[in-house]
Amino acid sequence: MKIVCIGGGPAGLYFGLLMKQLDPRHDITVVERNKPYDTFGWGVVFSDQTMDNMRQWDTATAAEIEQAFNHWDDIELKFKGRTVRSGGHGFVGIGRKKLLNILQARCEALGVKLQFETEVDSDADFPDADLIIASDGINSKIRNKYAAVFKPDIVTRPNRYIWLGTHRLYDAFTFTFEKTEHGWFQAHIYKFDEQTTTYIVETPEAVWKAHGLDKASMDESIAFCEKLFADDLQGHRLMTNARHLRGSAWLNFQRVTCEQWSHFNGRAHVVLMGDAVHTAHFAIGSGTKLAIEDAIELTRQFKELGDSPEHIGQVLERYQALRRVDVLRLQNAAWNAMEWFENVGERYADQLPPEQFMYSMLTRSQRISHENLRLRDKAWLEGFERWFAERAGLQLPAHVPAPPPMFTPYTLRSVTLKNRVVVSPMAQYSCVDGLPADYHLVHLGARAMGGAGMVVAEMTCTSPDARITPGCPGLWNDEQQAAWQRIVDFVRTNTTAKIAMQLGHAGAKGSTRVPWEGEDLPLQAGNWPLLSASPQQYLDGVSAWSRAMTRADMDRVRDEFVAATRRAARAGFDWLELHCAHGYLLSAFLSPLTNQRSDDYGGSLANRLRFPLEVFAAMRAAWPADKPMSVRLSAHDWVPGGNTPADAVEIARAFQAAGCDLIDVSSGQVSKQQKPVYGRMYQTPFADLIRNELGIATMAVGAISEADHVNSIVAAGRADLCAIARPHLANPAWTLLEAAKIGHVSGVGADWPVQYLSGKNQLERNLERERQQAAANAGLSAQEQANLAQGV
Repeated sequence: MKIVCIGGGPAGLYFGLLMKQLDPRHDITVVERNKPYDTFGWGVVFSDQTMDNMRQWDTATAAEIEQAFNHWDDIELKFKGRTVRSGGHGFVGIGRKKLLNILQARCEALGVKLQFETEVDSDADFPDADLIIASDGINSKIRNKYAAVFKPDIVTRPNRYIWLGTHRLYDAFTFTFEKTEHGWFQAHIYKFDEQTTTYIVETPEAVWKAHGLDKASMDESIAFCEKLFADDLQGHRLMTNARHLRGSAWLNFQRVTCEQWSHFNGRAHVVLMGDAVHTAHFAIGSGTKLAIEDAIELTRQFKELGDSPEHIGQVLERYQALRRVDVLRLQNAAWNAMEWFENVGERYADQLPPEQFMYSMLTRSQRISHENLRLRDKAWLEGFERWFAERAGLQLPAHVPAPPPMFTPYTLRSVTLKNRVVVSPMAQYSCVDGLPADYHLVHLGARAMGGAGMVVAEMTCTSPDARITPGCPGLWNDEQQAAWQRIVDFVRTNTTAKIAMQLGHAGAKGSTRVPWEGEDLPLQAGNWPLLSASPQQYLDGVSAWSRAMTRADMDRVRDEFVAATRRAARAGFDWLELHCAHGYLLSAFLSPLTNQRSDDYGGSLANRLRFPLEVFAAMRAAWPADKPMSVRLSAHDWVPGGNTPADAVEIARAFQAAGCDLIDVSSGQVSKQQKPVYGRMYQTPFADLIRNELGIATMAVGAISEADHVNSIVAAGRADLCAIARPHLANPAWTLLEAAKIGHVSGVGADWPVQYLSGKNQLERNLERERQQAAANAGLSAQEQANLAQGV
């Protein structure tokens, strides 16, 4: 094949040499606009895993890179006068120029032609090529030419950064943070050869402008950074090798994705590679990794399917299908890391102590979890766990291991939960006339015995016409109060869990069948009138129409919430939650999608908040002052024109001012037009946003399904509690099972009912045997098996 690689970066060079190695008969040319052995930039970083891949595909190149690279395991944080270090992370750093020189020399040795100082404007410049690799960077001319085919999505991010170097040498991947009168700056620092270190300084746009850096020259910018990071630089100077750039020395990161990666131009197949097709933020050092692994995967497909012109179309189709998954995974991780650094000044730097700030930074991409940190640096994590446990109020003897964060206590007002796991309120639709009976006693009682810190009753309705279905529980009469008190008494007598009541009103989503008879469909008979903020059909053309509430309706509904609150207090509940999410009545006031009122209760967010806040304030006044109250919110409507996470912050701020102790952060279910972006822990960022921007406690919920999720969320300060729903339907003792799975056997925060203790011992023995068998099958050493047996 005749192959042309446009752009002599890592992607083009490495693909060229791999294909030449695959078949020396291939005619391969790499075309580069710069001079021979000339390049810009400082060091680049990639992981140990990428090096392993390179060793498999080209031993000679990998060996040369190993001779030149700097390898380190440690990450070091310098923050608020403290230095915190964690090991086991495994990075490789090498000068960009050195890397390209190695790849260039290897290409020449294999017979790949290198053509320098040639500006390529079009793929049409190579009419006889079979395959054209457009590895021409983030501003790819080839991608721009065929934009209608490739359909690029380019997002410019708000932070500003400047890429510098220094001769001060570091022995760890270092992050240092400095606060100025206008805000925070951070530096990403790593050594890449025996004389030089990369030094990237980053800050939000507003802080950058406040310091006048938008008008500063390169020399003025360097002088500013040298002064700001003087303590860290210890007298060393900062340097630039980008004086060729026009305009500001400070850049914005651009995230690039493309819907289509390849195109047949009528003569040749053109495929994008490297930064031309996708970028990943430097916060996880992944740009070079993506480029190298692009080259490897495309070569792999040619090797498997055939490296001749007639196979190119099939190869490129399969290449994109397979490679897109890995790229998306890494881009998502890079996006998470990037957003962490973009928000660090507003959310984390002032709020978190150094220990927790370090944990949050290490887990920022969500690729590294709690137990993964244990594998990387057991000693550091155990020290952090002890710090976290002591901060939560546990005083443990030195010989007793600290529990993982999910098994530490949490206190609001006078109520202390034994751990951070909450059984989420889950609608069971199993009451008659609103009366919770044996079913709810067993349902809630079993889950209270299963180890959770608190169980929350499903949304309980304040009047018959507040129900979603005829099967919903209520708290509008004394008989219901007595039935709930029976359940509360059982939980309090037989378990160490707390129990919460969630009160709500269905609004326009009421008078429907139980889900197993037709979810959201109106009752076939016995319907009741529906109220909402505005006239509404939840299911267009199907649901009954609600009518807009009058002031008299509001007075009645508010008083019904207050009456139910007093009954919940008399029934002995430890905690009260007001449901203002998921499109139910109070949520319908909050969302502009469902509130089209033109009076004092519609329009602006302040107006839309008016009635929900009125209800909350009345409930808070009726609820015992020493007991907590929370509010469940939909933090994102997932529909254009609906509430956004920024709106959710303001809504939470209003409830916080009214005396709310915690925000239970959910999302969606306001409109059937919603398009949520699902994924593990997908709603946790909203809990993180509200908690750390407002300083109010939050509860995360949604796709949290294992102990590792809970530990990572709580330890990083993204939320204070985690509400677990469906896993508790599958296993009422989910909390106790997860404790055993991760080797937490001391019982701290995870006490078993005494009647079940023999089951605890057997479960732990069986899980230990499974771990040992898995270790033996994997060929692990005795020490590694011991670590595995301890949940490591």
